[in-house]
Amino acid sequence: MFSNRTALLIAGLMFAASVGAIVARPTAKASDLGQAISLDATVPHQFGDWRQVPQAVQVVNPQTQELLDKLYSQILTRTYVNSAGYRIMLSLAYGSDQRGSLQAHKPEICYPAQGFNLQANEAANIATPYGAIPVRRLLTSLGARKEPVTYWFTVGDKASPTQMEKRLVEMRFALTGRIPDGMLFRVSSIDIDAKRAFAEQDAFIRDLLAGVSTEGRKRLSGLASNSALGS
Repeated sequence: MFSNRTALLIAGLMFAASVGAIVARPTAKASDLGQAISLDATVPHQFGDWRQVPQAVQVVNPQTQELLDKLYSQILTRTYVNSAGYRIMLSLAYGSDQRGSLQAHKPEICYPAQGFNLQANEAANIATPYGAIPVRRLLTSLGARKEPVTYWFTVGDKASPTQMEKRLVEMRFALTGRIPDGMLFRVSSIDIDAKRAFAEQDAFIRDLLAGVSTEGRKRLSGLASNSALGS
């Protein structure tokens, strides 16, 4: 349940956004202002204990290629394996316009669209040396295939795991006359042991963030500078 303070904040931002829309409608995409990202160049093929390997199983994505081209400016799907043989599937979807129907789809929608059962959907935080990332944890299954999933959205350069937080960031962009870009960051693994899967996914994410540039880290996670380990 929202507190009165949160409700007032949202109402105030919505009013300000509606006034701002009259004065200055968003016309400039953030990606057109030199803030675009190249997913292929940002994400290394090898980092930490992980290296890219050919995809052995299908990465879940229910949309047709035509719709994907409409929804997203860039899509990156890769499979990585560590020295112990554990595999992680990485899926990134970047959109230069995160308004309305172009907003990135949620994994809790696209997995059931592929026939998966959604057994759990919970909020969590991943501790990293750069701060904590607020994420969603899903437990999905399709017959014998058990696939725990960790994901978050970024709008601009801020991680926004919930729809309300995404809307707040989008409204702040609108007040500056900019159209927000955004990204879906998703990792998953086929594993009957959810606790092990999430631990491996967290390790993968920490290693990936350590293996990219400061700017890349900020765009992928909303985290930039070194800080005390988050909780």
